[in-house]
Amino acid sequence: MNLNAFRKELATPRTSIQLCATAIVAGVCSAALIILFRLSIEWLQLLFLPELNNFAALEPNTRLFVPMVGAILIVLIAYLTGFKHYRMGIPFVIHRVKHYFGHIPFRTAINQFLGGALALASGFSVGREGPSVHLGAFGSSFIGQWLKLPDNSIRILSGCGIAAAISATFNTPFAAVIFVMEVVIREYKIHIFIPIMLAAACGSVMTRAIFGEAQELAFIQFNDFDHWIYLYLVIFGIALGALATFFNNSLMTVIRSFHRFDMVRRLLIAGAVTGIVGFILPEALGAHFNSAHDLFAENYDIQLLVWVLCAKFLLTIVALGLGVPGGIMGPVYVIGMLSGVLLASPLGFFIADASELHGSFSLLGMAGLMAAVVHAPLAALSAVMELSYSPELILPAILVIVPAYVTSTQFLGNRSIFIRQLDYQKLPYTISSVMEYLQRTGVLAIMDIEFTLAKQNKEQLISELANAEKKALVYKSSVDNQTEYALVSYDNGQDGDAIRMTLTPMSAVRFQATLAEVYAILSTSRGGAVYIFSNTTDDIIGIISWETLSHYLHKANY
Repeated sequence: MNLNAFRKELATPRTSIQLCATAIVAGVCSAALIILFRLSIEWLQLLFLPELNNFAALEPNTRLFVPMVGAILIVLIAYLTGFKHYRMGIPFVIHRVKHYFGHIPFRTAINQFLGGALALASGFSVGREGPSVHLGAFGSSFIGQWLKLPDNSIRILSGCGIAAAISATFNTPFAAVIFVMEVVIREYKIHIFIPIMLAAACGSVMTRAIFGEAQELAFIQFNDFDHWIYLYLVIFGIALGALATFFNNSLMTVIRSFHRFDMVRRLLIAGAVTGIVGFILPEALGAHFNSAHDLFAENYDIQLLVWVLCAKFLLTIVALGLGVPGGIMGPVYVIGMLSGVLLASPLGFFIADASELHGSFSLLGMAGLMAAVVHAPLAALSAVMELSYSPELILPAILVIVPAYVTSTQFLGNRSIFIRQLDYQKLPYTISSVMEYLQRTGVLAIMDIEFTLAKQNKEQLISELANAEKKALVYKSSVDNQTEYALVSYDNGQDGDAIRMTLTPMSAVRFQATLAEVYAILSTSRGGAVYIFSNTTDDIIGIISWETLSHYLHKANY
């Protein structure tokens, strides 16, 4: 199969060998980027830390300056790559997937790789999944652009890259698939589902080969508890829903309050605040699961736990609100862990040893808080279950996630933090159902290649009409050294002899485009046609008429 036939197959929205093979390639490339990203973070940390994420081992003065130095280096990278390319966060990726078929600018990816590595290495309270999602989408979409694949397939490849990236980041292939479908693409279609699963599997296999088989939260033991505690889980979930709402509102307040500051000042403020808090309370630095677990696994001190939780909350909203490159889920998980342990404390009045519940409630706190913050209940459930390798937490987690989500959305009016950020940045993330349907199909899938190209003078077109038979007739002309195409139509006059001929100008559409672009051009006039070109506008390879497009929509009941 040649490359053109390969592209034509990918233009059709269906599961195919070609799409699956491309998804595997995209998954491998994206996972390789994430592995390199993770190794870079570890290399940077080991330059000044005795062991990974052990910020408490540093001298207080060192803890004060490390985040500030990290902020300065992030600013320098942003300056070298161009401040306009300093776009961050999963919301930006959602916007690019919905409106740009997942195309991620190269300089933005560079900012995320270097800036994210510096932020995570220097102790900012951010997660590595944010840059990973950027890099995953970039790596996979780059493959699609390099091969000049149809835009509809590049969007799917972007989802594949994101799934592979999350899987390579946390070693959670199932949760990665659910997250992409629930949060990023926001639709469940089998032809999308299958390649994304393949890419997630590639990410998991590769990260296990480098970092081992162990899950991120395998060290936390989920202990079952008496069924009467299930009633408390509902109250527990309500509290997490309120905390999630407070978190989202606080983060948006920081974003709005500092929007008038330039990026340099915002990052320096974030570095200063992180350094000061780290100077006083080193346990609040970073967003690593092991460090949080150590706070309640040994020498449990509820007062210290409260202080670390408050500090972690502050550092997270400051870092994310002021533009430090990093993800939100990592610190949200840590805040959920600490909140879960604290909210389990009242049960100590009713059971002999409440410490046995700390591991279980830390996992449930992670699930409930994530579900309410990002509005992804299924992704939250699958992520925590897979991270801890504890399928027995499914029922308790549901009893926490549902009240947390309902309390947050229905009673407190909270929306997904990603959607709130998109609205604030005025980045569109939705499209009409018709355009969404048309974006699933590339122009190569339905274009008419059986047409007659006429290059004669207009006076000679009548003879061409007779020879064209039932094929569409396209008239090619040159005006001011610019090639133009027009669709030729005709009918017989009332006397049956005269021929009335009409030339309708045709707009050019890239062979990588989707039917949505064709619809945007033809829907105004409800007629005419566009021509599809390959390398240049002079290289016509097919046409799509309004009749062809409307028939395609009619079959889908639009």
